[in-house]
Amino acid sequence: MAKNLLLEIGLEEMPAHVVWPSSKQLEEKVTKFLTDNSLTFESIESFSTPRRLAIRVTNIPERQEDVQEEVKGPAKKIALDAEGNWSKAAQGFVRGQGLTTDAITFRELNGVEYVYVTKYIHGKESKEVLTGLEDVVKGMTFPTMMHWGETMFEYIRPIHWIVALLDEEVIPFNVLDVQTGRTTEGHRFLGDQVEVAEPNEYDVKLTEQFVIADAQKRQQMISEQIEAIAEKNKWVIDLDPKLLEEVTNLVEYPTAFVGDFEERFLSIPEEVLVTSMKEHQRYFEVRNQAGMLLPHFISVRNGNSVKLDNVVKGNQKVLAARLEDGEFFYEEDKKSSIEDLVEKLKNVTFHEKIGSMYEKMKRVGLISQIIGKRVGLSDEELTDLKRAAEIYKFDLVTNMVGEFPELQGIMGEKYALLKGEKPAVATAIREHYQPISAEGELPKTAIGAVLAIADKLDSVLGFFAVDMIPNGSNDPYALRRQTYGIVRIIEAQGWTFPFTDLQGAVVDAINEDELNYGIHFNRDQKEFIEFFKGRLRQRLQMHHVRHDIIDAVVESEQDDMVQIFQSAKLFEKHVSDDNFKETMEALTRVINLTKKMEPTTITYQVDPALFENDSEKELYAAVKEAKDEFTNQSMAENYHTLTNLRPVIERYFNDTMIMVEDEKIRDNRLNQLAIIAHMANALASIDKIMTK
Repeated sequence: MAKNLLLEIGLEEMPAHVVWPSSKQLEEKVTKFLTDNSLTFESIESFSTPRRLAIRVTNIPERQEDVQEEVKGPAKKIALDAEGNWSKAAQGFVRGQGLTTDAITFRELNGVEYVYVTKYIHGKESKEVLTGLEDVVKGMTFPTMMHWGETMFEYIRPIHWIVALLDEEVIPFNVLDVQTGRTTEGHRFLGDQVEVAEPNEYDVKLTEQFVIADAQKRQQMISEQIEAIAEKNKWVIDLDPKLLEEVTNLVEYPTAFVGDFEERFLSIPEEVLVTSMKEHQRYFEVRNQAGMLLPHFISVRNGNSVKLDNVVKGNQKVLAARLEDGEFFYEEDKKSSIEDLVEKLKNVTFHEKIGSMYEKMKRVGLISQIIGKRVGLSDEELTDLKRAAEIYKFDLVTNMVGEFPELQGIMGEKYALLKGEKPAVATAIREHYQPISAEGELPKTAIGAVLAIADKLDSVLGFFAVDMIPNGSNDPYALRRQTYGIVRIIEAQGWTFPFTDLQGAVVDAINEDELNYGIHFNRDQKEFIEFFKGRLRQRLQMHHVRHDIIDAVVESEQDDMVQIFQSAKLFEKHVSDDNFKETMEALTRVINLTKKMEPTTITYQVDPALFENDSEKELYAAVKEAKDEFTNQSMAENYHTLTNLRPVIERYFNDTMIMVEDEKIRDNRLNQLAIIAHMANALASIDKIMTK
């Protein structure tokens, strides 16, 4: 008869961001445990609150199935002695399997006879097997761990109870001094302890004790309550998914309510109000139908509606204090000039090995002008970029950003506009932080995009200069994310951006006056270029480009990032063409032969007087025409030009021996092939593309 399993781990309150990942982990670990122990089941259901992680599994058999297993032993010649009796090796083998030599049979494998026995393993009772869930509980991992009491056992929070049931029976095991049972805890303030008779009544019993154990149901309750409030008041409320998830995992029994704040606070920049409510208090902001912020907020209580007025007043008081701080900081910041704030940056350390934030701004000013000119910004844009680079970090020393670090850049834009800076300059100040996450929003303006690239490039080059290069998973200054951000910005803007050349230009410019810029950048580009290529690979993988094509385009002679992306898309587009395989093989043969050339013999000069057959003449003429067209064509047209060379190349190889003894003729032919290889490598390292 099939049975149901319930496992609940009762804890002190976990951080909200840990709850759902941990719930998923528990489900995965229990699923693997059951599968590994040959226990089938029909379904598995997860439950979670800040104080508990639980799973319920249905239709587990009463015992494991009996297993019949064929076990291979020693070779026959080892199993039998000279008299034909069982050797010690054979006797030891069957004894280890719990059998006698009567169970031995012989079977041939690869021309050799071996001993085999058939081993019958009787399945254990499920209750006995499930005591192994102790290791599942202990094997959970978390982003932060703690230990308590006198033990060194670590967990996300101290374990206070464990419920483990197989139908009505308790599965006996313990973790530290916590013994499994059937008693769970209700809501910390509204509920009591309750005994669970069998798994099916678990969530029902907890609901009676003011705990909604089903996280999805709890989230739906919150959404419906907030939507009802919005509908009643004709308000618009953005149910931010991230905030909704966090609130769901902060409460066990949700009750949404409305709070108010004074209208005078609406004079503070909206971002300050929203950050105070959302990031600091976990409140949802309230807007009217036109999208204007209103002096109300919605929060969710961990409990019922009893004495809700007191909860509302308490939350209003807390928010009012925070908004008063914001109002004070805003008024004080307006008294300072941008120049005074920039001067203070001389005393703000960017990194002790690299220098001050002021020195960083000076470097970024130079770098941004180099990039801005290369990507074709207008004179007006370059002027605005210069001004933005001179001041773009000033808000770091404002009171507001000191209190609300999340607003860096945002307050820079606000204050810049208040002080009369051009909108283009103010926008660039905000956009230079973007993207703030791997796939976050990108700068929309050209000035903001250049400033963002320059700021990130300076950081990466700076840390490389002091030998603080990421290795393994260690990347404390997020250099991978910043470089990936550079790649994404350039891709989105579609700018011509030869990164090796530009990096060299930036390094030379800074190093010409390193005393003024506070650091000496490394001239050796190898490590940086490889690091940059790693982020290119990451971006191409996000576009689901084949790994061999990624290798081919990233390792090509092409140095322009946008061209690399175009090349990847081009090869992905043509990989299923009928002639793709033959074209790649022909070009790969060309490339492989040119790799045998001594560097001193590569001249890319071909003498027609040394030709010995018509195929050489035909290839020479075709390559000359292709070469003349190559620099004036699009990448797609160049691909087709190379494709059209394939039959000529094939005829050439059929009629021509390349590696002849005559050195002049051999070098002449290799230089002819080197011209083709050079054109091919401008698109991709063709020899890395798999054609099988």
